[in-house]
Amino acid sequence: MSHIASRLSAVKPSASMAVSQAAKDLAATGVDVIDLGLGEPDFPAPAHITEAAFAAARKERMLYTASLGTPDLRKAIVAKFRNENGLDYAIDQIAVANGAKQIIFNALMATVEEGDEAILPAPYFVSYPEMVKLFGGVPVTPACPAENGFRLTPQVLEAALTKKTRWLFLNMPGNPSGAVYTEAQLKALGAVLANYPDVMILSDEIYEHIIFDGRKFVSFGAACPELRDRSLIVNGMSKAYAMTGWRVGYAAGPNDLIKAMATIQSQSCTSVSAPAQIAAKAALEGPQDCVAEFRAAFERRRDLVVEGIAKIDALSLDPPEGAFYAYIGCTALIGAKTPSGQTLEDDVAVAKYLLDEGHVAAVPGTAYGLSPFFRISTATSEAVLEEAVERIAAAVAKLEF
Repeated sequence: MSHIASRLSAVKPSASMAVSQAAKDLAATGVDVIDLGLGEPDFPAPAHITEAAFAAARKERMLYTASLGTPDLRKAIVAKFRNENGLDYAIDQIAVANGAKQIIFNALMATVEEGDEAILPAPYFVSYPEMVKLFGGVPVTPACPAENGFRLTPQVLEAALTKKTRWLFLNMPGNPSGAVYTEAQLKALGAVLANYPDVMILSDEIYEHIIFDGRKFVSFGAACPELRDRSLIVNGMSKAYAMTGWRVGYAAGPNDLIKAMATIQSQSCTSVSAPAQIAAKAALEGPQDCVAEFRAAFERRRDLVVEGIAKIDALSLDPPEGAFYAYIGCTALIGAKTPSGQTLEDDVAVAKYLLDEGHVAAVPGTAYGLSPFFRISTATSEAVLEEAVERIAAAVAKLEF
């Protein structure tokens, strides 16, 4: 039997991936399952992006690249931060990795010591606490409830900070909540952080372009330039350009952190594949019509789901401000009895019931650190979402309260 390292004992597999696999297993038995577990746009990557990679691969050898990315791609990322976010970075302050998750993984590996704390406002992306634990860190998960718009407040941040705090994670628009921070709200958090010079800030902005109701996105780096020397701004190609499988994430940050991340990457995966980097450059420098089209489609889908859930008395959903998820409150379902006589004791049981009875795969709020909720992805067609909401309504109607 293999000897598995003890550090893995506290780390769980991705909950969203597990839900998606459960949906696939049920579908394999012949059941018609709607899988809303994974956040993956249903659009193909725009043609000019894929063609750029194909054309390059046809006419030149695809060789190893610099560990942190090709100079051409990193220059394109520098331009993106300058033009879209008002942030000026040098090329040696840019890192490219195999998705935003690897960027975060590398940053934590480079900085977290045993017992260091990372503040992860709940609800948080499922991988954040597991990555922190993998390096011996301690996730600190202050609740950011719906009545606060799922946003971290200065008071809650102040209460969570200790001498052991190494990182604060922000995610905006948020997964799973869709929460967006205004410039004033970010500045208020920055004012607290100014008194804690050893705390670094990781701002995960991968849903930057998926923002609704005419809101303006403000990067943490632009709102709090005085914290630049300890801020890592994380982004990637997956969401805005429907490039999930291409696996290209990027970040901008202080030189010493980026250099440490380069060392890690050079000794692990070496670099992102060359064709994927060529595609990413084409995405950043090419026509941006697709980004606006995708955003508009996601907003229509958001509206459809909000309207549908509003008709189900036992569920609650404030309109998400961005991203492509619905984080649906299910407090009223806790304690209800299913047709088979089982009691729904928590949101894990609710998600299982929706899969078994409604054949809709959703991720329980427990995975995001704030219950009782369940998350569905709205990154699929309006027809599929309409059917999913109808199935959820039918399943809820069968419960005995």
